[in-house]
Amino acid sequence: MDYKFIASKIIESVGGKENVLSVAHCATRLRFVLNDYNKRNETELENIETVKGMFMTADQFQIIIGSGTVNLVCQEIQKQLNLTTEISVEEKNEGNIFQKSVKILSDIFVPIIPAITACGLLMGLSNILAANFFQNGTQSIISLYPQISGLASMINTFSGAAFSFLPVLIGFSATKKFGGNSFLGATMGMIMVSTDLLNAYSVGTGVKIPFWNLFGLHIDAVGYQGTVLPVLAISWILAKLEMKLHKVTPSWLDNLTTPLLSILITGFLTFIGVGPVLRGAGNILTTGIMWIYNTLGVLGGGIFGLLYAPITLTGMHHSFIAVETQLLAAKEITGGSFIFATASMNNVAQGAAVLAVLFMTKDEKMKSTCSASGITALLGITEPAMFGVTLKLKYPFYAAIIASACGSAYLALTKTLAQSLGAAGLIGIISMRPESYFNFIIGIIISVVVAFILTIIFWKKFGLDEESKKTINENEVKNDLAFSSSVTTSLTSCMDGKVLPIEKSKDKVFASKALGSGIVVEPIDGNVYAPCDGTIEFIYPTKHALGITTPDGLEILIHIGIDTVKLEGNGFESYIQEGDIVKAHDKLLNVNLDIIKNSGYSTQTMMVLAQNENLDIEVYPNEYANKYNEVIKVKKNNRY
Repeated sequence: MDYKFIASKIIESVGGKENVLSVAHCATRLRFVLNDYNKRNETELENIETVKGMFMTADQFQIIIGSGTVNLVCQEIQKQLNLTTEISVEEKNEGNIFQKSVKILSDIFVPIIPAITACGLLMGLSNILAANFFQNGTQSIISLYPQISGLASMINTFSGAAFSFLPVLIGFSATKKFGGNSFLGATMGMIMVSTDLLNAYSVGTGVKIPFWNLFGLHIDAVGYQGTVLPVLAISWILAKLEMKLHKVTPSWLDNLTTPLLSILITGFLTFIGVGPVLRGAGNILTTGIMWIYNTLGVLGGGIFGLLYAPITLTGMHHSFIAVETQLLAAKEITGGSFIFATASMNNVAQGAAVLAVLFMTKDEKMKSTCSASGITALLGITEPAMFGVTLKLKYPFYAAIIASACGSAYLALTKTLAQSLGAAGLIGIISMRPESYFNFIIGIIISVVVAFILTIIFWKKFGLDEESKKTINENEVKNDLAFSSSVTTSLTSCMDGKVLPIEKSKDKVFASKALGSGIVVEPIDGNVYAPCDGTIEFIYPTKHALGITTPDGLEILIHIGIDTVKLEGNGFESYIQEGDIVKAHDKLLNVNLDIIKNSGYSTQTMMVLAQNENLDIEVYPNEYANKYNEVIKVKKNNRY
């Protein structure tokens, strides 16, 4: 394999040498930090040998290469660029103000999405329990089964937390992004939703608004529940003020006076001017967005549905959460959010397109990818489907965005809106307004049917060129003439803990099987064992991943944790080196799971067969497995 040529083509496809700030790699992926991410050419990348896929994260462009090869490709790229393995996380000043704003909003809101989504799903569940679906629309589940009223009340209480205390979440994340102390940001958020203030949702209901008399100046004592713009601005002010105070305050006073003055000054500014002004601006923004959406109607819904997937590819969709949160916070005025509904149409359309490919393709590797990624897309996670199938084949992607446009246009026509966030897919129905349930289902059906049928039509018209047909026919002839023998290998668990199929991995790339079939272990202790006899093919310098080759040629990748490459070896102790011969159940590593958890990373450990060709793989999930329990059986078909 010509790594020099592969490296040069990858460099060219990401925009050339001048566009690369830094490049590093983990066990399977190249991680690029680029000056301009729009200069990358993913079409060219797809045609490069060894490239299995690619995707954008919040601050990196990652190219999936695979274990045992990625380090060699990375070394050659670094050699050609004269770069080191350090990944720069420094903010770049290039780009217009819109691009910078999108990046900032993405960095602030992506970390808090899980909290908002969890509460959104609970809110949807609460709505289902309380909706009058029965006895001609007069009875709800709660009224029919009053014994669950207490449970329903608890769920309703839980569901409002992330929205009522949204300034706390945003304050923490935004202040950290702007360079300040995130805990001061959270404290400022708590002040903005203090129970001593009038709840923001009570304004306009006829309740007398309390105020503070500050030297004759009347300041409304009203909270900022559910607001976005005020807390973003306040977090920026807080961070800049804190940094300035750190510079001018003597070190012996710094820890005492800087937090005090930061909170005191920012608090005054919040209630005296910044907060009220931006609360009004937020109301104008939400009203304006809904006016545009309602005015454009079906056309607007269709255009947004058509563009949603392309926008997702740029990463800009993460900034929608800021707008969507504002729409939901003011749902008494807006009625809810159309963005979530559109995202659901897009996701199910991508999933349906992938399932159509599964139905049509004869490629076993593609079938394996489609079966996993198609289902996850229907449930709201589209990255494996898009990067592993629809974008790679192109025409299923076109079918999906057309289908998304059709479904979204119908939702716009029927004013179908969400009243909370959740999983944007089939189960997104629980996040919709009760009166929108039926139309949401119709929209889902439209998106799924159009995507599936169009993909089949495109497949028959464009799917296979003559060269591909020739290759398939040749392979069929070879298969008819071939005979095979098989070798069966058993693999035991590499760690003690719960064993799940690889599709359950929280790492989307592993879950899509792009790196091979296998298992996920949720470990209960930090010992890592050899799953079989073999040779240590490689161990990553940060010790978070290693490869084993068995005597009959199986290539096994063990990856401890998710994104643990960023720990740079902290908490990992190795007892092996490359070239060592090991026996099944030998201890290979010891990992401090607490360090991984406290650093904010998942301890899920993936064990996959890096090469799936001619392999029949059986996986045995287990609630508790130890190093002696068989978790994978591999039948290797040797063809002659």
